[in-house]
Amino acid sequence: MHDPTTLQTIWFALICILWLGYFVLEGFDFGVGMLVRFLSRSDNETRAMIHTIGPIWDGNEVWLLVAGGATFAAFPEWYATLFSGFYVALFVILAALILRGVAFEFWGKDDRPGWRRFWVWAMLVGSALPALLWGVAWANIVRGVPLDASGAFDGTLFDLLNPYGLLGGVASLTLFLAHGAWFLSLRLHGEIETRARTAASVLAPIAAAAVAAFCAWTIVRSGAEIVPTVLCVVAVGCALVAMRMTPGRAFALSAVTILALFLALFAELFPAAIVSSGPGPDLTLYNAASTSYTLTVMTVVAVVFVPLVLLYQAWTYWVFRTRLGASDFGPFEKLRS
Repeated sequence: MHDPTTLQTIWFALICILWLGYFVLEGFDFGVGMLVRFLSRSDNETRAMIHTIGPIWDGNEVWLLVAGGATFAAFPEWYATLFSGFYVALFVILAALILRGVAFEFWGKDDRPGWRRFWVWAMLVGSALPALLWGVAWANIVRGVPLDASGAFDGTLFDLLNPYGLLGGVASLTLFLAHGAWFLSLRLHGEIETRARTAASVLAPIAAAAVAAFCAWTIVRSGAEIVPTVLCVVAVGCALVAMRMTPGRAFALSAVTILALFLALFAELFPAAIVSSGPGPDLTLYNAASTSYTLTVMTVVAVVFVPLVLLYQAWTYWVFRTRLGASDFGPFEKLRS
């Protein structure tokens, strides 16, 4: 097996960073989408919850698009195997993301109770499915999936629905729920903020238990390799400490938990791109990569444009930092467009 080159290693790290940014930022989006159904008691409270992520959720999804594009350009074989072998799961995720985006836009287009109720459920489903399936997908990428001698996926969707993969999905789902609840407790005021804090206090120990169970299994599977083990311990520690913190610190620690959890998976994966459970060998970064020239050009482009994108997104978060509540919105009919 060839070791990856420096450029290949750099691009694997950059793609990991893009995924980590996506999970931290989109994670609380997913949490908000799932919690609207349970925390809101009025149209204005629903409006307030949607507005906490309204200006930023689509920007957060850009991280996913860039991660996919970077994988396609830097590691085309990795991209091909992922998007063919995980086609059904990725199609469900894409459909759910579309449903969620449509729900945010359509919820306020009609004041009929049935209309609003339908789109609130659409937000929940459109947020819960990706939150679950991303954990399932990455757990399986590390655990191993059937690959043939050419590196192509040689299994079915049911191969992904194994106990380890499903536990990874439960860990990501509950962690994103708690992450979203802490986010809402920072962005809302009034009674709905109190309910968000209560939800966070209930969800945090559930998320901590799921993360601890998944990390324990990951450590056993990896043979207690030092880097994944340390990161798993960090993830569990942060999840446990977050339960006793103020909302701001708890939100920061839930973000660190997400970072540590997925970093542990990426650390265990390296230098493979996808682990094979047979009959073929692992798909390695070296075998999956583009040419050195392509990676060099991509590096120059990334150095120029990535800082600009980060600055713009940071500015967006700063502009829309004000807390919201039901009292900030007038009669529903006046808000329709």
